[in-house]
Amino acid sequence: MQTQRELTKNSVGALPGIVFTGCEALAAAPAQTQSRAAAPAKARAKAAPRRREVKVGGRRVKTIDVHAHCVIPEAMQLLGLKMSDQRGPGIDQVGPRRIAEMDEQGIDMEALSINPQWYRAERDLVTQVIKIQNERLAGFCATYPERFVAFASVALQYPDLAVQQLVDGVKRLGLRGAAVGASVAGKEFSDPMFHPFWAKAEELGTLIFIHPQSTPDLAPRLKGNGWLANTIGNPLDTTIALSHLIFEGTLDRFPGLKICSAHGGGYLPSYAPRSDNCLRVAPDQDTGVKLKKKPTEYLRQMYYDTLVFTSEALRHLAAEVGSNRLVIGTDHPIPWQSKSVDHILKAPGFSDKERRAMLGETAAKLLGIKP
Repeated sequence: MQTQRELTKNSVGALPGIVFTGCEALAAAPAQTQSRAAAPAKARAKAAPRRREVKVGGRRVKTIDVHAHCVIPEAMQLLGLKMSDQRGPGIDQVGPRRIAEMDEQGIDMEALSINPQWYRAERDLVTQVIKIQNERLAGFCATYPERFVAFASVALQYPDLAVQQLVDGVKRLGLRGAAVGASVAGKEFSDPMFHPFWAKAEELGTLIFIHPQSTPDLAPRLKGNGWLANTIGNPLDTTIALSHLIFEGTLDRFPGLKICSAHGGGYLPSYAPRSDNCLRVAPDQDTGVKLKKKPTEYLRQMYYDTLVFTSEALRHLAAEVGSNRLVIGTDHPIPWQSKSVDHILKAPGFSDKERRAMLGETAAKLLGIKP
């Protein structure tokens, strides 16, 4: 078993490292975002801010962001992808610059993840890609152990391989779970082919972070102004994924599975009670899968990031799923929500205990981080 020092040397020093970037291709991003990403780093550089320390009720809180992106250039090259196609801002960032931005936002730790762009890759290729990504992530986190942890990448199109990669990532490399999309090459996560992966994740007690990849089947309708592939497509993709996990009985089969969804769980928590009434209204749509509880009750056994945009949206999300199920999500370095800490601190109606949980205590338990 490699030591942290060996992982750092092998993964960071000897081979290309990681690059911080966002969750969609540059070509799909708005023009103003593209121009910002392409601007010289020197022109965007700022003086390093003093680290913001967050306190609630006079007590220091370790803030933990579960939704932060990066890519591994070497792995992208193997997949035939180009760094120039990755959207920013921040594609030229290295550790110290990233940490400076975290300091400014009041984020103590980030859980890094790589959005899956390999679900259609052949087995031999994707095995190599995942090995590179997970070892680079482990090496980077070993370099900055007080600031970063990471989710393993897994090749879910080959569930047996994904199980091996999850075990290796968690047990050998010290990664804190796995980051997945919201479907796999057209197959829903509720498909029985994925049961071995969910079973292993449940056995390990490790967190699975779901980050959508738009809704590919709707691509023609999501063209045009408004960046709809992301704006609408991403939350919709998550909504569909979670609904299948509920209605197909996957969450009954694996009740100890720990799932955290990006973007506040998509649209599902905002309109959840409709799910409790659907089969009453249309009993002919019942496929015979008998759930152990009402669909809305399953929402409270999953976790969600706080990447919603108003105090009322945060209040409603907490009302539907429970404040103890919420964790910070910034989407860093994409500026969807650069005020995530204040978003929680300033939203009315929460107790100090609830704010501390959302800011970091819940994430610390899920990710095995000392609070």
